[in-house]
Amino acid sequence: MNWPFVVFLLAWLVGMVGTFVPIVPATLIIFAGALAATFLGGFQAWPDLPFLITFGVLTLLISMVDNVSSAWGARRFGGSKQAAWGALIGGLVGLFIPFGLIVGPLLGALLAELLVVRKPPLAALKSAYGTVLGVLGGVAAKFVLHLLIGLWELWRLWNPAGSLL
Repeated sequence: MNWPFVVFLLAWLVGMVGTFVPIVPATLIIFAGALAATFLGGFQAWPDLPFLITFGVLTLLISMVDNVSSAWGARRFGGSKQAAWGALIGGLVGLFIPFGLIVGPLLGALLAELLVVRKPPLAALKSAYGTVLGVLGGVAAKFVLHLLIGLWELWRLWNPAGSLL
């Protein structure tokens, strides 16, 4: 193990735990660790720049998984377009409240169905339930993506010849 490897490993572990804490920007932490490790290891334009651009694009895409999956869950369980938008907005608002990852999209979809679409409470509750399932699926997908991208970077940084020990 070398310093860049250790720096990224620590950032990756924090990001992996942060995947389950809504207020923690886990994907951004993992990207920052990769960026720091790349520059600690001596930035070289050819192998590092394409990697960092690819990693940056993946970071943006992975960051949207939670919100998109909650909107998809609402639609899958009979929710309207308004419920999907309510789930998306509720997810964004939920970033700032405890348990907001689940409560925000749930309330957003439920309120949109009840107040905007004027669905009966049971039908509105069904699409809100789908929202929660979507959020949980999004967290699971984000965890797997963080795991894969972290292993990719650890493999890239592995250099037994430059070991700290």
